Amino acid sequence: MASTDTSSGTATPTPEVDTADFDLEVVTLPVSDVDRAKSFYLALGWRLDADIMVGDDFRAVQLTPHYSGCSIQFGKGVTMAAPGSADRLFLVVNDIDAARADLISGGAEVSDVYHYDRQPGHGGELESRVPGPDPNKSRSYFTYASFKDPDGNTWFLQEITSRIPGREWETGVDVATLADLLHETSEHHGLFEAVAPPHDWWDWYAAYLDARERGKSSDEATAIAGRYMAQVKGIVVPAAT
Repeated sequence: MASTDTSSGTATPTPEVDTADFDLEVVTLPVSDVDRAKSFYLALGWRLDADIMVGDDFRAVQLTPHYSGCSIQFGKGVTMAAPGSADRLFLVVNDIDAARADLISGGAEVSDVYHYDRQPGHGGELESRVPGPDPNKSRSYFTYASFKDPDGNTWFLQEITSRIPGREWETGVDVATLADLLHETSEHHGLFEAVAPPHDWWDWYAAYLDARERGKSSDEATAIAGRYMAQVKGIVVPAAT
């Protein structure tokens, strides 16, 4: 959830039932100009996953914020909602100042950081905003900033540095998938090891696995691991002669 339960500070226990996993995959944004929206989100550094057109009546564009498990879609013939009507779309960050700087460098007009002081008769979205971060430095969830895309769809940045107990699902990679990834990592590291000076294999493995878990291709992960070894560990592969 985007907000915190200030009365208890804990999430409501999840009933113990057998059920399938449900991952929120895509949120649809209503836009009036598909190319303008695509350019806006690409400039923010969001990954382009798809741009599919079928004739003159259908187009679907999908992008994903950096390291997000949920994507956005917009296009032509994908929603009947009015352009710009999406509101309170939350992007959770662990450093709101760094996130603001990234968005601003990509061309977004981001508000100053603010928090809320909701009181009876003074609890609305705009009237209860107070400039500056939440003064209570010991808690998370209460510091925000916001911006809009060219159509007016509204995004909120919410700084969360630690989550309330019960608000994270237990996750894990199944053994077979992990084994496949380790095998892949071993194969790519073998090529590096054959030409590199002596080094600790786990350093290269860690950089490669981290990149793969962030959605990078095997070739991209190999390049990232190589740069990490050279720049951080001082393990430089000699130039081919």
